[in-house]
Amino acid sequence: MMTHPALSPIVVPSVRSRSRSFSVHHPSTSSTLKRLLDIVGSIVGLLILAVAFVPIAIAIKLDNPGPILYSQERCGLQGQRFKIRKFRSMVTNADALKSQIKNEAKGLIFKNENDPRVTRVGRFLRKTSLDELPQFWNVLVGEMSLVGTRPPTVDEVAHYNDHHWRRLNVKPGLTGEWQVNGRSSVKDFEDIVLLDLRYQNVWTPLYDITLILKTIQVVLGRTGAC
Repeated sequence: MMTHPALSPIVVPSVRSRSRSFSVHHPSTSSTLKRLLDIVGSIVGLLILAVAFVPIAIAIKLDNPGPILYSQERCGLQGQRFKIRKFRSMVTNADALKSQIKNEAKGLIFKNENDPRVTRVGRFLRKTSLDELPQFWNVLVGEMSLVGTRPPTVDEVAHYNDHHWRRLNVKPGLTGEWQVNGRSSVKDFEDIVLLDLRYQNVWTPLYDITLILKTIQVVLGRTGAC
């Protein structure tokens, strides 16, 4: 298994076409109940965002001048690209500094428990998952789901093997098996893939609700976040 100290951006024009070879129709992608849950949950989340936006924006600006939001291209269902937005939790030139940071994870993810690029306010936002509030918009418009797989970056997907593509047979989620089963303490990408495939095997709308409730417990306990 290879360790990637820093995954450099790679232009991958054929991500969608390649993904079709390994895609299947997972029932969660056409579930009316799941979509209804996503709509209701995202509206609630966006109402929380409306209340929290100004104080979070002020805190970010006072701590580290720069944009309030951070935008990045990710790969969703069957490799389709979309943009997520988060509250900025790192210094403004974080992407340029990535190659200088040691990767403490194994495989096609990048993790550093004490990443020096993370700001003081950013650490709080990550611990409480408040940095992800803007992604409720992605859920509302159907690019993401409340529950699914972690949305990978384009350069991560460029290195995927065939079995890795199976994790993209469901929509990416704000939460999922990885978030409630160790979160950042799970540092082996292959373990994350196994968790994602387990989710696909056991999925039901009721199971989504169970994971959402577990996520709330994890977030309130600030377990596994960094």
